[in-house]
Amino acid sequence: MQYKNWSRLGPLVALLAFVGVVEAQNTGYWQQHVDYTMEVDMDVENFQYTGTQKLVYTNNSPDTLKRVYYHLYFNAFQPGSEMDLRLQGITDPDGRMVTDEKRSRIASLTESEQGYLRATSLKQDGQEVVVMEEGTVLVVDLAKPIAPGGKTIFDMEFNGQVPVQVRRSGRNNADGVALSMSQWYPKLAEYDFEGWHADPYIAREFHGVWGNFDVKLTLDKNYTVGGSGYLQNPQEIGHGYEAPGSTVKREKGKTLTWHFKAPMVHDFMWAADPDYIHDTLAMENGPTLHFFYKNDPEIIENWKKVQPTTADAMTFFNKNVGPYPYKQYSVIQGGDGGMEYAMGTLITGGKKLGGLQGTMIHELAHSWFQHVLATNEAKHEWMDEGFASFISSLCKNEILGAKKPNPFENSYKGYYNLALSGREQPQTTHADRYDMNFAYGISAYSKGAVFLSQLGYVIGQDKLMESLRKYYNDFKFKHPVPNDIKRSAEKVSGMELDWYLTDWTQTTNTIDYGIEGVSADGENTNIRLVRNGLMPMPLDILVVYEDGTQETFYAPLRMMRGEKDNPYPHLKRTVLEDWPWASKTYSFTVDRPLESIKGVMIDPSELMADVNAENNVWQKVSQPLKD
Repeated sequence: MQYKNWSRLGPLVALLAFVGVVEAQNTGYWQQHVDYTMEVDMDVENFQYTGTQKLVYTNNSPDTLKRVYYHLYFNAFQPGSEMDLRLQGITDPDGRMVTDEKRSRIASLTESEQGYLRATSLKQDGQEVVVMEEGTVLVVDLAKPIAPGGKTIFDMEFNGQVPVQVRRSGRNNADGVALSMSQWYPKLAEYDFEGWHADPYIAREFHGVWGNFDVKLTLDKNYTVGGSGYLQNPQEIGHGYEAPGSTVKREKGKTLTWHFKAPMVHDFMWAADPDYIHDTLAMENGPTLHFFYKNDPEIIENWKKVQPTTADAMTFFNKNVGPYPYKQYSVIQGGDGGMEYAMGTLITGGKKLGGLQGTMIHELAHSWFQHVLATNEAKHEWMDEGFASFISSLCKNEILGAKKPNPFENSYKGYYNLALSGREQPQTTHADRYDMNFAYGISAYSKGAVFLSQLGYVIGQDKLMESLRKYYNDFKFKHPVPNDIKRSAEKVSGMELDWYLTDWTQTTNTIDYGIEGVSADGENTNIRLVRNGLMPMPLDILVVYEDGTQETFYAPLRMMRGEKDNPYPHLKRTVLEDWPWASKTYSFTVDRPLESIKGVMIDPSELMADVNAENNVWQKVSQPLKD
């Protein structure tokens, strides 16, 4: 392996895919494939490890590749890294990553506390390659190009040091978990139709190549390990993996070698601790659930209670999104907050049952959106975080018994806060390029969730859920992009929805419709509406009469080229003429005299994200419009 300095001109352009996995919607679809075989030795005294990695890389792209890239994520946890510099430069740094004085925790790490990941040897098909380490990215000039449809084998030796817990990965976190091992191995970067995605690690999300992982971990035999993959040698390991009532035949010595295989995943995570309790729950119509948590009397009861909740959530997501494709899922105490990984999640805490349940449900939801669909989170983080927030809000509303009329209420509040703050950036902004964490978080989670809940307002709630299931079925294991969810909804609803995707995700245009006036028109009543915002929407209008009766009027948006079903089947609905977006005002007539009308309301569902609700209601008297 040779190192060199050179000027990078970004010569690669397109990408690749695992052809055997998909029933492609487009005949030209492709994606890359990787097969990892790794053997790792961990020293639990100094938290340093060594490993070997054999990586078989299949180039399913139409391009000849002359270079590849690896992620070396642990290098972010060094003073002066890009993650450290970002912490020092952003106005609202992540509180978990700074001291009480708002100083970067990374900047103060000593040499023994820092993280690092180094490739000490790398060969391609037996030949040394030229590499250059640039922070968290290893740039590799290939010994020989990889032709379209070709395969190559990379053999690497590497070593690393686990950093003190700062973000996601690390050792000895606040919960006392010894090892939270995510982003721990040299990981090949993704190459797709857009080109290479070798983003430096600055603390955001991830993108990866699907493949099969065969991993052997050797460490102190007192440590229990949980994570991605299926354990291949449970009768040698024990620690709660052995068959009930069976005898474990362990080899003598101070260490155990755990052998895991994880098929068709794009990441591999593990965690280990000598005080883990390991519980399992076999679902009747679902995977086996594993739970790993500290033997701490303050949390044990809650970690027991979260287990049936996990099974209920798994059932909910299977029904409302699509079948979970793996036979195992692990909920593991470790990391910070909660973070999703292939076949499992790392979650901190447990002293508050509600927080543990809510975090588990959200992270479990990511298994569908990030680990089966696997959008590029660096570019489209709202499609993962937002969609997981949407479906987890629905799930919590049902299985935890909240039964809120609008389970997305907090997402709407977050979006309004951002939209009216003057700090919003379009959702097309790269995740690392948001000016503030505040803007990133609300754009990804809240505005991303509202994208779906409001889409239900546009096309109908039943059509939304059908679209979501179609999207999952059509694009699982395919790295979908924003146009794919739009096309799924168009095919289900029969509507044109490009306007919706464009305005909501590519601009900061806001929705603001209002009732401009309600006036007598002979024996009838004229209602005048106005569009104050730039983003177009169809409108549901509720009219309440003095005699207690109600009816709705529906003004479709002309560019939708269609209309949704009546969302209030118990009420009479009148479908009005389409409203062309270019017209700022719109009027319609109600065949009742003005004195019979008690009030008028735009969007009684409150699922349209109108930034000014005050002009959505007209009332004859100062009584609430709705009982």
